[in-house]
This record gives sequence, structure tokens and C-alpha cells, in this order.
Amino acid sequence: MTDRVTESVRVLAGRYQLGERIGRGGMAEVFSGTDARLGRKVAVKLLRPSLANDPAFRTRFRQEAQAAAKMAHPTIVRVFDAGEETVRDPSGVEVQVPFIVMEHIQGRLLKDVIADGPVAPAEAVRIIDGVLTALEYSHRAGVVHRDIKPGNIMITSNGQVKVMDFGIARAISESSATIAQTSAILGTAQYFSPEQARGETVDARTDLYSAGVVLYEMLTGRPPFAADTAVAVAYQHLSEEPVPPSAVVSAISPSLNAVVLRALAKDRFERYQSATEFKAEALVAGTGKVPDRSASRSDDFNATLFGVNPGSTAASDQTLRRLAGVDDDRAPRQTQSRPPVAWIWAGVAVMAVIIVSVMVWVFSLQPSTGFINSASVKVDDVSGQTWTAAEKDLTKQGLAPQQIRSASSTVDEGTVIRTVPGPGETVGKDSTVSVYVSSGPSAITMPSLLNLTEAEAVAAIGDNGLKYKASEQANSATVPKGKVIASDPSPGTSNVQTGSSVTITVSTGLTSVPDVVGKTSDQATAAIQDPAVGLTVKLTKDAGCTGGNVSKQSVVGDAPQGTVVELTYCSGT
Repeated sequence: MTDRVTESVRVLAGRYQLGERIGRGGMAEVFSGTDARLGRKVAVKLLRPSLANDPAFRTRFRQEAQAAAKMAHPTIVRVFDAGEETVRDPSGVEVQVPFIVMEHIQGRLLKDVIADGPVAPAEAVRIIDGVLTALEYSHRAGVVHRDIKPGNIMITSNGQVKVMDFGIARAISESSATIAQTSAILGTAQYFSPEQARGETVDARTDLYSAGVVLYEMLTGRPPFAADTAVAVAYQHLSEEPVPPSAVVSAISPSLNAVVLRALAKDRFERYQSATEFKAEALVAGTGKVPDRSASRSDDFNATLFGVNPGSTAASDQTLRRLAGVDDDRAPRQTQSRPPVAWIWAGVAVMAVIIVSVMVWVFSLQPSTGFINSASVKVDDVSGQTWTAAEKDLTKQGLAPQQIRSASSTVDEGTVIRTVPGPGETVGKDSTVSVYVSSGPSAITMPSLLNLTEAEAVAAIGDNGLKYKASEQANSATVPKGKVIASDPSPGTSNVQTGSSVTITVSTGLTSVPDVVGKTSDQATAAIQDPAVGLTVKLTKDAGCTGGNVSKQSVVGDAPQGTVVELTYCSGT
């Protein structure tokens, strides 16, 4: 069905001409294309027509595509346009084809690079650095990718890393599709985080888990979990520990081994908490050194427990063995005496009783003591407020509001659009809250609508964030009937606010013929053949009169384009 639909769709939205297919996946096909309006090369992704049967998907898809289009970063493939095209397949059935128009990239998908074999550790770290840089940017913008995998990562011909498909996974997962359908659409569960497999809410750390899977696969040439079904793979993500990468490829350093395994922690609180943190440790581990945080998180505890001086090389080695999964039975044993096991358990029991007692005491305090609320707060809903009011409200909560200006055609300038974290989310005191404040409608340069049909022009007006107001009609010597002659604002007008109204002028298919009776034959011919009239002249002699002037004219006023005007002129002597 998809191939047959593809064959029937060669031009989308009246402007995107499809070329050869350059990629294919479980969710979509990708074609090279040309934006006829702007004359640039693009990549066009056609999603499965079955997705468009879900109204929730259509709404979410457009919202997410608009959000993705606002992200501009060297490591992210730009989204130029998105929408749906209603077409008929060869059997005559009308189907909806969702599409995305993206920046055209010359290069290879990372999945094709991995198919050639394991990637050298230094190169794998360089690539994951680019992926994490893209995630740093998107997470700051409040966008979680949800589908980080080698098939969504491009390596350009000059080695640059580009991540694509931001927002599409969310559009799918938040529609009414079932989990099984969503897994099928996304093509594989090999890169799912445990929380995705459980159907829980995802956050930025979900992307970091998937990035850890990608790094594992680059280093070893295979994903950490594999099975015959997506359900079986999801179960492994939930319950099984991955084989350490160094057990597959011995050249992988212990420090890089540790970074990968930390990224793959089942508990999201045990993972890296930000793309910045993950990237910093990966870059250090890529040099063969021990990342400061990976080595120091529990070195002092391990050193005390095993009788090693804190900060010593032995302490770091023990930490790396623990994080990288090296069998402790092979490690040198400590020979110092230890307290009897019974004493240790007795101590643990006493500490447990103390902790429980303290917790009971804390939760029995009245809220007025301010003890419980001093550690965390719920973010107030400040959307719709002015920046000044929102800043005052959030600061009063003990938070640090940070203003981010964002264009909006629906929210008045100076008014809060949203916050990240969102309303009701619990955060620590002094946490930074990104407050997105409307800067008003964004400005664009008025595109040319010349020679588009009326329907194509109306669609193009909407695609550019403008509003269609009305159509007027006028004669034209050259523009065919039903196509646009002019627009208001005119093409090339700068600083046109999104949401502005546009009036178009459509050709009647007629041209205005001037009255040339009484003019010389040469003057009359020139007037009819003028480009503003654009008609052909046929001269006929009238020997019954003299003077050489035109005495009769076959057409005056409105005439169809291409009309031949017959002029009779006096030729008598």
C-alpha cells in the first residue's frame, strides 16, 4: 500500500517535488526533493498513511513539527515544513499522507556506519559528543526526543553529527496508538529505556539511556540487548544487566566501560542526570583517564570499606572494577581483619531503626514549621501572566526564573507562554525555571505567490503562518486564468508579522484591448501587441477610404488571452 501511495504522490503541497527514495524505515520513507518555491534541495519524509487516521496524531504531529522547526542548531537536522496531503492511490482510495520537509544532508546514517563493524573508541566518543550536544540544546528547549537511535543520527560527508526526527516520537506516543503499535511504528525496542518499556512518563534522562545504548552499539557493533521479539527486548531492558562492552571488545578502556554502564542504569536517578554531565565524562573517558565524578562518587566509601587510602590509584581501580562489571573474585583480596558479620548486621539494623524514627518525626511536623517545604517546592502556574508578575511569583517561591523570549502568534507580547519545569512539578529550592515569554508574532519576508493556483496560494499563505483574507480578480496579458497575478503584501516585503492577512489577485484569463480606431496602422499595431495587452494583430486594407488610419477594429475591451484582433485601415488613394 505504501509503495503504491508513494508512486501517486510526486508533488506535495503544490511545491515539494519528490525525487528518488534515499531511505526507508518502519515508520516512513525518505525522498530527496526540491522546494519549487525557494529553489532549494530538501529531504521529504513520508510517514505511514495509517498514522493520519488518528485525529490525536494529526493534532500532536503538527504541534510537535512546529516545535521542532523552531530548533536551530548545527547538530540538529532542521525541519522546514510539515503537513498532510490528501491523495488517491492507484486503486482510487483517498488516503492522508503525513509528511515532513527537512534539511537535505549529504552523508551516511550511523546505523550504516555501525553495520561496517565496531567504531573505534575515539571516533565513537566524538560521535556521541555530537549527539549529546544536540540533546543539551533540545533539553534546554524543553524537547525530549524519545527515539534516539542510529537510524536517527546522520554523519555528514565532513564528519559532522546531525540528529533528526525531534518531536515525531512524541506525536506518535501521545496519540491513541497502543504500545504495541507504537513499537511497530518506531521500528525497534532495542533503544527503549526501562521507563518507556513500562509505559511511564519520560524525561531527558530517557534520551540519555538511549544515547548510552547507541554508544554501546558503536563500541561493540551490537546493541546490549537482542531477542526475537520487541516484547522480549523490552523485558531485558527492565530486568537484565548488559554484558560489559569490554567483554565484547577488549580494546575498550575500563573508564569508557564504566561510562557506558552508568548511562544504562535501570533507575533513572542512577544514570547521568544531564547531557552535559554524560558528555563531560565520556570525553574524559575517551582519553583513557578516569572521569572525576565517576571515580569520586563512592571512592571514599570503597576505600574505607576495603582498607585503601582515599584518592589512591587502588581506590580508583576498585571503583572502575565495580562500575565496569569486572569479576571481584579475580581482583586482589584485602587481608586485613574485619568485624564479625553478625556485628555488621546488628549495626545495619540499629541504623535502620534510627532512620525510620527520624522519618516518622519529620513527617509528623506541622507544615507551619517550614521544615518539609524548605527542601522542595511545586512550580506555580504563571502562564498568562506578565514577565514581571511571573518573576515575582517564582522568586517568592524560592526559585530562580530565567526569561526566554519566544515568538508566538497566539500569545500577546510580554505574556508568559509556558515554563520548564511545568506547573505542579516538584523541584528543589533555588532551581532555575525557564520562563518562555512571548515576543509577539515572528516576522517573515512575504513569499511570492505568482502563478500559483488560488488553492495553492491559500495553502502557501497558511504554511507561512499568515491568514488568507480575500481574492480579487483582474485581467492579465500573460498569467493564465485562475492563477495569482499579485498579492498584498507584495512578494519580498520584509517584516511581515505572522498571522497577518493576505489578499491575492487572480487572473480572469482576459486581457484589456484598447480602442485604436483613428490611429495609424503602425500605432494601432504597436498598441495591440504591447506586452500589457499581448495580442496578435491581423491587418486588412480598405480601399474605400484614404489616410492610412484604422477605420474598424474587431475587438474592444475585455478579450480572451490569445485573441487575434483584426484591424481595418484606409488604403485608398
